[in-house]
Amino acid sequence: KPTAEDDTELGGRTDRKARTRRALLDAALQLMEGELSFSSLSLREVTKRAGIVPAAFYRHFENMTDIGLALVDDSFETLHGMMAAARSAPLPNQHLIANSVEVFLRYVQDHRPHFQFLAKERVSGSSIVRLAIRKEIRLWVSELAADLATFPKMKQLNGEDLRMTAHLVVNTVLSATEWLLDVPVDNQEEFARIRTLTEKQ
Repeated sequence: KPTAEDDTELGGRTDRKARTRRALLDAALQLMEGELSFSSLSLREVTKRAGIVPAAFYRHFENMTDIGLALVDDSFETLHGMMAAARSAPLPNQHLIANSVEVFLRYVQDHRPHFQFLAKERVSGSSIVRLAIRKEIRLWVSELAADLATFPKMKQLNGEDLRMTAHLVVNTVLSATEWLLDVPVDNQEEFARIRTLTEKQ
């Protein structure tokens, strides 16, 4: 029969495993903060930065592609729910757009390493990782199209037109993300310029 001591030991192992997994993901993100892309990283570089031996890597991931897929999940994990909450806020339409843009751009600022990874891998690198990013973007478009369908002025649009509109909105904020990543994090004047331009678009 398992004892409280066994449960504590199991919990400790689970926590250590989660910390090591997180350390590997963070190490990959740190290595990409410069000009390196994910596809140029080696397993040895990532484990060295994480402070673990290469053999320990395989307790958490099968290969580097697995880390890439985990980073895609990590990057989009809270974004969907957060943006849905921003869009469902009881605000007039013009404030709703401003609120959604502000929430998204602040999220990018707070998660810059993740979005640097997405910006680099969305158009190059591993096809498996690239397709995983596209899948998440398609999900984001579908969620936004469903939200747009609830607005009275949008009810005249059919499903295809709603998706096209949502796709244009998502492409706009993805472009804004790439502009923002080229700006120092403390440059509030440029942040405001990008926010205003994105709202207008």
